Amino acid sequence: MTQTLDEISIILIYSAMAVYAMAFVSFALDLARRSSTVKRVVTAEAKVPEVVGAAPRSGSSPAPAPYSAPAPYSAGSGDAAGDRPDLVALDGRDENGKRSIALRLGVSFTILAFVIQIAGVVLRGIAASRVPWANMYEFSITGTVLIVAVFLLLLLRQDLRFLGTFVTGLVLVLLGVSTVNYYVAVAPLPPALQSAWLVIHVLVAILGTAFFALGGALSVLQLLQTRGDSVSRIASALRLRFLKTLPDAETLERLAYRVNIVGFVLWTFTLIAGAIWAERAWGRYWGWDTKEVWTFIIWVIYAGYIHARATRGWRGSRSAWLAVIGFAAVLFNFGIVNVFFKGLHAYSGL
Repeated sequence: MTQTLDEISIILIYSAMAVYAMAFVSFALDLARRSSTVKRVVTAEAKVPEVVGAAPRSGSSPAPAPYSAPAPYSAGSGDAAGDRPDLVALDGRDENGKRSIALRLGVSFTILAFVIQIAGVVLRGIAASRVPWANMYEFSITGTVLIVAVFLLLLLRQDLRFLGTFVTGLVLVLLGVSTVNYYVAVAPLPPALQSAWLVIHVLVAILGTAFFALGGALSVLQLLQTRGDSVSRIASALRLRFLKTLPDAETLERLAYRVNIVGFVLWTFTLIAGAIWAERAWGRYWGWDTKEVWTFIIWVIYAGYIHARATRGWRGSRSAWLAVIGFAAVLFNFGIVNVFFKGLHAYSGL
């Protein structure tokens, strides 16, 4: 029975990956549509009608005033959606006020894949008769489902559909790596993991990682939107016109800061809960284990980010780079430290 449930769980995870792939393609098509729309608008504005320079004939109407092309559109400039019906609005709506089919399909596919993945995670937990996050494979499938859950919940308060490509792409990569390299059959827990802190400590760590993932995506977009930044110059060279339809750098910075603040609070509790669990399991609160050290490094990076963001001179691209480095450290902690470094956490992958 246990093996059967685990096999069904794997099938559901693969099915969710297939639907996430369709969501990723849909979100990417929406970004391509935005780029083409902006290109058409810019081309139309560049065409200046011929101005008649000769004096008007007697009795005729005065010569028309010279044409002045409207200023180029920039996201966050304050233009209302109705003022520019020929340009994609910030929320991805077209000239008729409706979101594109690709964008709606992307959200629908994401929700469907999320439901399928939840079923796969739940069946894995039932098969193991415990919470499904005791090893790297289980951490991956549960962590990615919570990333999508946070993304979908934030959509209820803030329109972050433009992050769909990043979210579904990241989830696809993590699920692909975990199913190929990290999968293990259901097995009994080691003595150190037979604790209620497995539920508390690891769940909070997964939630913190989910918020850091969205914060990292927002910070990358902020760098792309920041004028004068090296990443922004690269985006200009690549002609990423869809960036003109996204919120401006200041808006993205505020959103990233709010999301990362939540992630930092959760990560702080992760450190505290981990220390308490370590004392219960190994008789010490801190032992300079590799995993413990990297968890603390991540905490220090995000603490520095929050301090830098609160300091006026470190707003903008500097704080965004810190947030990106912080999320890179989270990925390094999961994908490198867990696999290539030996320590007390190696048996669980946590």
